[in-house]
Amino acid sequence: MKEQDLTFKTSEGIFNYRVGAIIIRDKKILMVKNDSAPYYYSVGGRVKLNETSEEAVIRETFEETGAKFEIDRLAFIQEHFFCEEITRENYHEIAFFYIMKANPNINFKCNSFGEQGSKEHLHWLPIEDLNKYHLFPEFFKTKLLRSITGIEHIISNE
Repeated sequence: MKEQDLTFKTSEGIFNYRVGAIIIRDKKILMVKNDSAPYYYSVGGRVKLNETSEEAVIRETFEETGAKFEIDRLAFIQEHFFCEEITRENYHEIAFFYIMKANPNINFKCNSFGEQGSKEHLHWLPIEDLNKYHLFPEFFKTKLLRSITGIEHIISNE
């Protein structure tokens, strides 16, 4: 039996529990974009029932990159309230963002698809230029410019 994603729809919107991977190499972060979305988003995805956030981020990074990663550490917890641009649905999302140990010799191959079935593609975006891109989470534009110490709790209401 396929495990259930920890997301559910109500009459007022969608609750979503997700993880994101922070994969940095040569002052660039690995992000995903699919053929139907106007924005980039972090490597990662939904946590499944009976799965820890750590297990989920390892699974999701493998599904989206074809590469096995190890976790360095948890960096951000985000409570995110937003209206999704494509579906126009309201979301209440809880997300854990992990810094992953980056192996400079890993080659990536994206074979995954976005929520609406569109092919996903991996992109290395320069961290110092993230303000030029339409991306989620938005806080990457400022928080990744400095050294990340500890775990930061972020509440975003868009």
